[in-house]
Amino acid sequence: MKPLHFAVYVAGSDGESIGNCPFSQRLFMILWLKGVVFNVTTVDLKRKPADLQNLAPGTHPPFITYNHEVKTDVNKIEEFLEEVLCPPKYRKLAAKHPESNTAGMDIFAKFSAYIKNSRPENNEALERGLLKTLQKLDDYLNSPLPDEIDENSLDDITQSNRKFLDGEEMTLADCNLLPKLHIIKVVTKKYRGFEIPKSMTGIWRYLSNAYSKDEFTNTCPGDREIEMAYADVAKRLAK
Repeated sequence: MKPLHFAVYVAGSDGESIGNCPFSQRLFMILWLKGVVFNVTTVDLKRKPADLQNLAPGTHPPFITYNHEVKTDVNKIEEFLEEVLCPPKYRKLAAKHPESNTAGMDIFAKFSAYIKNSRPENNEALERGLLKTLQKLDDYLNSPLPDEIDENSLDDITQSNRKFLDGEEMTLADCNLLPKLHIIKVVTKKYRGFEIPKSMTGIWRYLSNAYSKDEFTNTCPGDREIEMAYADVAKRLAK
C-alpha cells in the first residue's frame, strides 16, 4: 500500500497566516479527525507564486494534493477523504442521521445578506431572518436523536444534551457548519453589535463543546483574521 501524502494549500491575508476560509478549516478538521499528518502551504493571493499556478491553474485555494494528484472541489475532496481514509485504520466521519447534514445549512446565506446590507430600513427584517434560522438549528440541537431515546425507559427524554450535531463525536456535518457558525458569531458582534441569544442553549452548548476540541481550535483562524476578511464586506448602515 502506498504511503499517504497530503498537502493542503490555503489562502492567507499575508501569505503566512491561515486566512479566514471556512472551506479550508473544514478540510483541516477532517484530516485532523482522521489522524492524518499533512503539510499546509499558505498562499498570498495577491502574489500567487508561479509554481502554484502550474499546480492548479485557474483554481483558488483551498485544494489538496494527494500523492502528486490535485483535488480542487471541497465537496469532492470530502468524499474522497472519507473513501480513502476509511476503517479500520481511520475513523468514519459521515453522520448517521441525514438531518444532521442539513441542520443549519441556510444560516450562512442569511448571515451574508444581513452583514452585506447597508440600508437601515432592511436591517431589522434581515436580523429576524438570521434569528429564525439560528432558532431552527437550536431546536435541532436540543431535540433528542433517535438513539438518545430508550424505548424501554419510563422516562420521556425531551431535551438532548449531546455535544455535536450527530451525537457525542464530531462528524463531517460539524466540519462544515462549525467554521461558518464561528465566523457568524465573530463578525456579527464586531460589525452589528449582534450576539446569538443566550436563550439558544443548544447552540451555545454546541459552540462550547467545539471550543474544547483541538480539532476545532487549532484549525481556526484568529478573530482578527476573520474581522479583517469582513472589513470591506460588512456594510455600514447609512444614517
